[in-house]
Amino acid sequence: MKKNIQCDNNTCFLCKSCIKEWIPAIAANKKNFAVKKGQVIFSEGDPVSGIYFVYEGNVKVHKKWGTDKELIIRFANKGAIFGHRVLGKHATHYPISATALEPGIICYIDMAFFEATLKVNPQFTYELMLFFADELQEAERKMRNLAHMPVKGRVAQALISLNEQFGINPEGHINVELTRQDLASYAGATYETVFRVVNELIQEKLISTNGKKINILNYEGLFGLTLDTEV
Repeated sequence: MKKNIQCDNNTCFLCKSCIKEWIPAIAANKKNFAVKKGQVIFSEGDPVSGIYFVYEGNVKVHKKWGTDKELIIRFANKGAIFGHRVLGKHATHYPISATALEPGIICYIDMAFFEATLKVNPQFTYELMLFFADELQEAERKMRNLAHMPVKGRVAQALISLNEQFGINPEGHINVELTRQDLASYAGATYETVFRVVNELIQEKLISTNGKKINILNYEGLFGLTLDTEV
């Protein structure tokens, strides 16, 4: 259930982009709730209720791909918005699902208040428009890669994207732990293929692994694989 857990009202994309006079309204209308690892926050096909932000933790945004597979569209980490694909006159159901990758805290804003926020805060509306533009470009790039890039290149690109989004921890690993299945869903490949490709990348000394943790050893070599496209 959604219940108020205190936050600093200064961390997420919403609070950082709104005028300071609007922050008390956000504090009065938001609902923060804890999620467990693997908890589904909303599912593809659920009726639209509102917009979500990550206060703590990481969330995967994914969509059904065939009968028994999924494609991870993106990851949302601290401060990020998700569930925003429902904006539009004819959106009545969420077109994607969102699942917590680890324990965390989610901020929820109902749709009526979110739409009021857009009208009152032009800077936030502008920032959201830029975000949509960047997300569209990224979606187009991923579709192009699915059509033209070999799987090894897609896995390499997925690892580079994760490194850029999450950074590295003090041990040098990409600062998010994914199962091989999640990595496969993000790269748009099968589990078996990704398992084989990861072993190849280890043998080529481009990456190293420690359980679910991945360390990029040769960034330039990994990036070179993303330049290969099928004819």
